[in-house]
Amino acid sequence: TNPVHPRRQYLPTLEIQNFNLTEADLNKTFHAGSEIGIGNSTLSKIIEHLEQTYCQSVGAEFVYIRQPEIVNWLTKRMESTKNRINFNKEQKSDIFKILLKTVGFEQFLHKKFVGQKRFSLEGAEALIPAIGYAIEHGVEMGIKEFIIGNSHRGRLNILANIFKKPYHSIFSEYSGKTYDEDNILGDVKYHLSYDTHIKSRSGKEMFLALLPNPSHLETVGPVTQGLARARIESEYKNDFNKVCPIVIHGDAAIAAQGVVYETIQMSQLEGYKTGGTLHFVVNNQVGFTTNYIDARSSTYCTDIAKVTLSPVFHVNGDDVEAVLYTIQLALEYREKFHSDVFIDLLCYRKYGHNEGDEPRFTQPILYKEIASHPNVRDIYSKYLIETGVLTQEDVTQKLQSFNNKLDEQLEISKQSEKVEIKHFLHEKWANYRYANENDFLISPQTGVNYQKLINLSEKINYLPKEKKFFNKIEKIVNDRKKLISENKVDWALAELLAYASIVTENYPVRISGQDSERGTFSHRHSTFHVDDTDEKWCPLKNIAPEQAKFQIYNSLLSEYAVLGFEYGYAMGTPNGLTIWEAQFGDFHNVAQVIIDQYLSSAEDKWGLMNGLVLFLPHGFEGQGPEHSSARIERFLVLAANNNMQIVNCSTPANIFHVLRRQVFTDYRKPLIIFTPKSLLRHPLCISNINELSEG
Repeated sequence: TNPVHPRRQYLPTLEIQNFNLTEADLNKTFHAGSEIGIGNSTLSKIIEHLEQTYCQSVGAEFVYIRQPEIVNWLTKRMESTKNRINFNKEQKSDIFKILLKTVGFEQFLHKKFVGQKRFSLEGAEALIPAIGYAIEHGVEMGIKEFIIGNSHRGRLNILANIFKKPYHSIFSEYSGKTYDEDNILGDVKYHLSYDTHIKSRSGKEMFLALLPNPSHLETVGPVTQGLARARIESEYKNDFNKVCPIVIHGDAAIAAQGVVYETIQMSQLEGYKTGGTLHFVVNNQVGFTTNYIDARSSTYCTDIAKVTLSPVFHVNGDDVEAVLYTIQLALEYREKFHSDVFIDLLCYRKYGHNEGDEPRFTQPILYKEIASHPNVRDIYSKYLIETGVLTQEDVTQKLQSFNNKLDEQLEISKQSEKVEIKHFLHEKWANYRYANENDFLISPQTGVNYQKLINLSEKINYLPKEKKFFNKIEKIVNDRKKLISENKVDWALAELLAYASIVTENYPVRISGQDSERGTFSHRHSTFHVDDTDEKWCPLKNIAPEQAKFQIYNSLLSEYAVLGFEYGYAMGTPNGLTIWEAQFGDFHNVAQVIIDQYLSSAEDKWGLMNGLVLFLPHGFEGQGPEHSSARIERFLVLAANNNMQIVNCSTPANIFHVLRRQVFTDYRKPLIIFTPKSLLRHPLCISNINELSEG
């Protein structure tokens, strides 16, 4: 499966001698042939069939999966086709056209913009027909959207040849021109986002989204999952077959970055699953200057897949038809089992980490091999000429025609004065505007009618009589009822009333954190467990027949990936209240990358608003080195440009109004709330219910 390295030598566990067989047995007939779909056959034919299936351009890892149904399905699916696919002449010609554009685009950039970074895809060009085939095949299976997250490598090619971003627009970005909107600082061209509607060859429309990404590798993974989950819920009523996330990894990053493990652990959790993700690994077999053998202890960079018992298909990036076969297999697997699947694209990186980097300083032998290695377009065109699909004249004409088109696009790019910005998810965010300084001095009306508050309090304090609850739960509810009868609310009541009022006004609410259902300090109790069945009862999900959705999830013990997920979810749900709650405020620094690279800076860099709320419990109350504070000073430094709202609430009425304000403005800013501990039950930390009606 490897285009530039020799096959690894392993212990000969599969040699026939290890099974008490000899060469004399090769001509004997065995019933085992029926197990692989070829009937009773000689041992030599059985071995030949298995070698053709598992020892050519595609290698598969899946026997560790503990469900016989899945193992049997994969075995039959692969052995019945010998892990190959038969394309007709027209299809092969189409594959060549995609490779022509993929390779030609990279070579054009290299020639016309000498020395400029682009993090070329050269050596891994098969990725583009792979993504294109996933989209074409997926739409025929009923997928309506592909949400894609990837880092810098090959990103410009994906934008140009998958998303159809105009070539001239990309060329303009290389010219150093300013953006056409003054309020956006901008970012390097291989970080920018894009979305579009395109039609498949059969005429079916689909939506594609490529998320923005920072330089921090693998950070975009959980954000991709969050956006995909939001689209599944808001656009397709929880139909997981309609949206497919694709995450593109590098081999060094997927093996080493801990956020990958956190994100993959989400894949089957109720609050975070997305129906299965296609994971592409652009396996350059080198990380910047580090050899792959020094970059991991595992056998393969994809061994993380075994955590969730997901199959891995290793495929030679020089065999484009084999690559497309693995895409088809992966999509069919995802549709049937709603699980992640990994495609390890064995390839190489033609240049250094970027085009100005000299790789022979650190990999001299490898790069001598790469220097003389033909690209996948030339490999495939040679094969098509030899098999009579194309002639040399066809190939030459198509190459010249595409180069002429790129020259024309370059001339068009010179005519524009500024780089045009296309706002990401602009259809979803059409009703929202950027905030200005005056917006921070005024507040919309956030008060709620007194009688409505009384009615809502009855709903959130309702325990079904036919269900048996722990006596302490009944006491909590009765204490809340008593407070309401005195026209008072404590912190928990004010918070729950805020959610209840928001969902009845058709704004969905989602809360996620390590102990969010109960609350770190046992104040919230949004969800009650039935004493003898462990069934959950959540009053906020049962306020009114036409209410918006209320969701609250106890997350896995992760900050980094979960905060990234919720940021992505808020990106896809601007009309909702999305909250991430740390277990203790101090622990947010485990997710500092998301706070720094997305939450505080995305609007300036990429023009992306986001209304995510952070709850940081124990926020301003010290309790020793590990629970000193939520590091308020760090957030104040980050918020120097009206880019975030930093709030320290001191009364129940404060938290009620600040949560409602977050959904009632026509702009979105991240909201950081330092939530208390001592005030949760302090006898003086009480608001009159009338304070919730005013404001």
